[in-house]
Amino acid sequence: METKEFKKLKGAVIGYGFISGKGHIPAYLARKAQQNDTEIVAVADTCEARRALVKKALPEARVYATYEELLKKEAANLDFVDISTPPCDHAKIAHAALDAGLHVLCEKPITTTLEEAKSLLEKAKSVKRVFFPCHNYKHAPVVKAIREVIESGQIGTVRSVTLSTFRNTHAKGVTEWNTNWRRFQEFSGGGIAMDHGSHSFYLTFEWLGTYPTAISAKMSNLEPQKYDTEDNFSAVLTFPNGLAHCHLTWTAGVRKVIYTIQGTQGAITVDDDDMQISIQEKTSGPDVAQGAIRWNTTKKTIESDWMDASHVTWFNALFDQFITAMKNDDFAGKEAQEAYRCIEIITRAYESAKHECKEMKLVGNYTEKV
Repeated sequence: METKEFKKLKGAVIGYGFISGKGHIPAYLARKAQQNDTEIVAVADTCEARRALVKKALPEARVYATYEELLKKEAANLDFVDISTPPCDHAKIAHAALDAGLHVLCEKPITTTLEEAKSLLEKAKSVKRVFFPCHNYKHAPVVKAIREVIESGQIGTVRSVTLSTFRNTHAKGVTEWNTNWRRFQEFSGGGIAMDHGSHSFYLTFEWLGTYPTAISAKMSNLEPQKYDTEDNFSAVLTFPNGLAHCHLTWTAGVRKVIYTIQGTQGAITVDDDDMQISIQEKTSGPDVAQGAIRWNTTKKTIESDWMDASHVTWFNALFDQFITAMKNDDFAGKEAQEAYRCIEIITRAYESAKHECKEMKLVGNYTEKV
């Protein structure tokens, strides 16, 4: 396929909260300084105090109070929009941007309902504009290292994975606007499953090399008097070739991720930046208990900036993928379809938890009946 060549891309950011202020905008500024192929020319935010901060960070950008006004005045001169608002508004803003002829980069979760997710992918294809999710964990250095080990075949065929994400609180928003918005369904669409589930789920797709067919989930809210969303979530995903166990919590005593990937010939264990790779070595012993198999274990540290919640250092590689999708007319490609699958998993997980952890089937393909 012949790819397009772009002049300098012009973009607008809609929503100037924590992830924009600490993550996306600094990454765009660094990219402009280093590669000079992208420039943010406009920003919209409903909060006056945040708009004032935009003018300090991007003095040459035009600033708007609503996305409608931004699109009306800027769309003709833009290539893309970056949607970084709370999830409740993702769908309507993305539809408006696609209708205006713009490509869309969207923070996760892409929507709060399965119907909205399906509608967005269909719209992207119909108007021939790219819709692309911010699945940034794929670009963490230690996750890239996991990918290399799996692809090398060292640990054999992956049969099971566990993903545990520990947080001592929900991710707080900016002080100028509704700091605890993630704990209210009105804005977030759900709790930690909605906020953080996508990261775990799309990693399971990659590590197991396929997609899940069913899910069973359990969750709890330890502060129901204050919030209407869950702060603890555990689920088992059934794959054609194995199982994935996912645990997410906002009530831990430490901020940390722990991943394990079990293969037929070895395993990978990740504790934040620390990676341990164990490879089986067969000996002449009669069985495992008597030394028939030994493990050759190596340890390494791969700096990945897990403590930086903005994940600003991961953004550039993600944006490169977005540009590639635009060049290749990949309007609702693999990343967008996996984002849809994440929303389906989250939706079915909530249903499972409401029905005493009942296993729920997963369809997966957004072109099939929802």
